[in-house]
Amino acid sequence: MVTRAVTQLYDDVLRPSGLRVTQFSILAAIAGIGEANLKQLEDALAIDQTTLTRSLNLLERDGVIERAAHPDGRIKAMRLTSKGRRALGVARPRWAQAQDKVLRELGTKAWIETRRRLTHLLHVAVKKRRLGRERRRAQPSRAPRPPRQLDRRSMRAPSAARR
Repeated sequence: MVTRAVTQLYDDVLRPSGLRVTQFSILAAIAGIGEANLKQLEDALAIDQTTLTRSLNLLERDGVIERAAHPDGRIKAMRLTSKGRRALGVARPRWAQAQDKVLRELGTKAWIETRRRLTHLLHVAVKKRRLGRERRRAQPSRAPRPPRQLDRRSMRAPSAARR
C-alpha cells in the first residue's frame, strides 16, 4: 500500500516526461552502466526477469532503448537511443522534484533511515537471487529414467516386493 502511494507520487510528477518511475529507473540504470544486459539490470534494480523483459520490450518499442551487439550472441545488451537520452534528460529534474517532496514529507533523518533499510533489503534480494541462480546451475541435470521392464507373464510392471 505504501509503495503503491510512493510509486503513484513519482508517476504523477514524471507524467509530463512520458515515463513511469519503473521506466525511469531502467533508463537511469542503463545510462549509468552505458550498455547493460539483463543480468546487470536485474541485479541493479532487483526486478525479476519477466517484469524487466516486458518493460524493456515496451521501451524498445517506444524507441528509447535499442539492442546493442554483444560478442556473446546469447546476451541481450541494451543501450539508450538519442530519444531515450532526451526522455531521461526531461525526467531527471522531475524525479528530483518528487524526491524533494518525499524528503519534505518524511524529513531528512527518517529518509536516511528508510534509505538505509531499503538498501539493505535490496542487497538481501540480490543475494537471494544470486544464490537461487547458483543452486539451479549446480543441480545435476536429471537423466531420463530407463523404461520399466514389463513382467511378460502378467504384462504389468513388476511390484517393488518382487524386485
